[in-house]
Amino acid sequence: MKPLPRLFPLLLSLGLLLPCARAAMPPTAPRVLLYGEQHDQADQQRQVAQAVRELAQQRRLAAVVLEMAESGASTARLPAAADEAAVKDALRWSAAAWPWDTYKDVVMSAVRAEVPVLGGNLPRRDMREAMQNESLDRLLPPAINDELKTAIREGHCGLLPAEHEGGMLRIQLARDQSMARTVAQAVESAGPGRQVLLLSGAQHAARDRGVPLHLQQLGFKADDLYVTMFGHAPGDALPSDRTLPSLHSTGGTDPCEQLKGRK
Repeated sequence: MKPLPRLFPLLLSLGLLLPCARAAMPPTAPRVLLYGEQHDQADQQRQVAQAVRELAQQRRLAAVVLEMAESGASTARLPAAADEAAVKDALRWSAAAWPWDTYKDVVMSAVRAEVPVLGGNLPRRDMREAMQNESLDRLLPPAINDELKTAIREGHCGLLPAEHEGGMLRIQLARDQSMARTVAQAVESAGPGRQVLLLSGAQHAARDRGVPLHLQQLGFKADDLYVTMFGHAPGDALPSDRTLPSLHSTGGTDPCEQLKGRK
């Protein structure tokens, strides 16, 4: 993998790479634009917010669907001038699960452009049922299930008991199904030539295991979908259509160290 140019982080942090980002806008043909992010990487959310603004300016954007809000939540009834408190209330935003400051630029850019923001995630009340749904075990090949279990284990800092991994995998897949249903409904309501953008974690956006797979089961074709991941090279990311470079942040306290310190 070739190193990034020496000045890349500085130029990116100063917003001086915007012309390149505009040139890298997703194509117009796909009906769904999926962005897979790392939740603790602020530059990735910055790039998605920029994409939201540019797509809205081009009148291409019909809706934004978020993993960070539960299915059924929506800003569709809010005016463009709604304040952040009203938006968070409409989305039933859980600050404990998703820091508002991390995602507010994505959300508020859509609201200001009169683009509805829709929650797509599985409601908490449905999680217990999902954990007991054995049919979810057969959705993906065993090798992909094993990769997802590894990601779940790492996401819980190695502290999740092994006997709970199967249930957490089922919740992961049920979340993907929930987001796929929300996206499909938004596409159905969209006008000709309009696109729906989904922002989720990278695993949820991956073509071989996430929302794209479930959208295809709902009747979408592979070329109806366009998946963007972030990283330094295509090999760094999960299966996608493109990988955008991003400024990697390593600052802050390691949450795993904090959790392990409580044991």
